[in-house]
Amino acid sequence: MKQYYFNLNISYHDYLAHYTGYAFSILVVTDERLKLQVPASRFRPFLTQLGLRGRFRLITDQNNKFIRLESL
Repeated sequence: MKQYYFNLNISYHDYLAHYTGYAFSILVVTDERLKLQVPASRFRPFLTQLGLRGRFRLITDQNNKFIRLESL
């Protein structure tokens, strides 16, 4: 398994672009400076009235297939 750590600070308004069909994924930059494109729908459980804020961990398998996303 691979683990990627990153911070997000996306307003609620900006995240709503996903629902209008404008944005299907979120580009994140990990602590190791890797750029990862994650489907915006994976962040839905973490959306609040403030948007997406905080520290996250993305876990993938050896083939970079999504396993889970966690809020830390």
